[in-house]
Amino acid sequence: MVALNLFVYETTGRALAMGLFMAVRLASGFVAGLVAGGLLARFTAKSVMLWTNVAQAAVMLLLIVAPGGLRTASLMAVSVVIGACGTLFMVSLRSSIPEMVREDRRPWANSLSITGRSLAMVAGFASAGVVVSLVGYTAAFVVDMATFVACAVTVALLPIAGGGRGAGAAPDPEGDAEGRADGETAGGPGEAAAARKPGRRMPVAVLALAAAPGMGLMVALRGVDAFGSSSHNAALPVYSTELDASNPAVFVSAFWCVWAVGNIAAQQVIQRYAKRAGRSVGALGFGYGTIVMSAAFILAFAGFPLGVTAVIALVAGAADGLTEVSYTSHLQTLPTALRGHAFGLSATFENLGFGVGMILVAAALDRYTSFTVVAWSHGAAIVVALAFLLRVAGLRRGEAVEGEPHRGDRDGAEVSRS
Repeated sequence: MVALNLFVYETTGRALAMGLFMAVRLASGFVAGLVAGGLLARFTAKSVMLWTNVAQAAVMLLLIVAPGGLRTASLMAVSVVIGACGTLFMVSLRSSIPEMVREDRRPWANSLSITGRSLAMVAGFASAGVVVSLVGYTAAFVVDMATFVACAVTVALLPIAGGGRGAGAAPDPEGDAEGRADGETAGGPGEAAAARKPGRRMPVAVLALAAAPGMGLMVALRGVDAFGSSSHNAALPVYSTELDASNPAVFVSAFWCVWAVGNIAAQQVIQRYAKRAGRSVGALGFGYGTIVMSAAFILAFAGFPLGVTAVIALVAGAADGLTEVSYTSHLQTLPTALRGHAFGLSATFENLGFGVGMILVAAALDRYTSFTVVAWSHGAAIVVALAFLLRVAGLRRGEAVEGEPHRGDRDGAEVSRS
């Protein structure tokens, strides 16, 4: 993305083109999130992951060989394909992890995946400037194409039971998403009846959110969190320029490197916790992690000394890692037939929150300080996270009153399995 953004600006000579490139990519990801569940109902997750990487490698090759007169059109094609295929790949991967590993190793697998992605982000951001400066854009795009090819080969070797088929299959109208014949969906008899009545069949994505108490609020919080993320992504270059106008890239690079270290460290702790306790951190971890992460990002723009800001970035990265693992693990507890739709809808909310946030934040940064803009944006995430925690606490009290045994990885939001 570093090389592509710079290349867009150099090719078009307009900063507006970079914004359009980002907008097209986010819009493509938004649409892909809406259709991901249906796509996974027709094809296996493994085939979706394979062909999305092939498509991304092909479009990068198109950009490399395109003559000068077709460069702008090629860039738009790259934007559409990267945005859509990136979302489809992540939805397919997250929804198929339960088919790759045992249930007790799911948090470990999620944590390992996030660790790898964090390391790759650091390597990518750190090497992009060097590659572009020394050998040019074409070499950077060749490296990028090679990574998609390597990923496609890796996907082909993944041990996914049945290829991950059924991650987006529609629930059986004669039973629930798990295929039971007791006439109830995972969301309860009310949803089952509504789904069966002519003219009142509920979209599977809605069933996915209704399948577990608090799931809709959890996905909504993820979207608001993405809105907050857009604020610090947009504000970091502005804030860095205020700190050192002669070399603003130093602070941005250092901040994200320290953030990644915190993220990776958190994954190590989570992996050990999951192995020792035999369960994930649960929905409460997602709520508390969101609050800590948002508060840390706000403090990062408060003007503290660089040493203190480094500690804050470390905490932000660790909390971000906690929320990612807890959120992904929790959605994976949904029945197989609903899981792909839930992840697809989640990706749609995330792209929508980030896209709307980038527009509003960019406008706000012209009038307000970076700290003010980030505080308002992440403050909204904190408010929704508090509402989510109150909801989870209420569900836990309800379980206690009914005398049901409480499991820490459920936090009242696991799908009921009667």
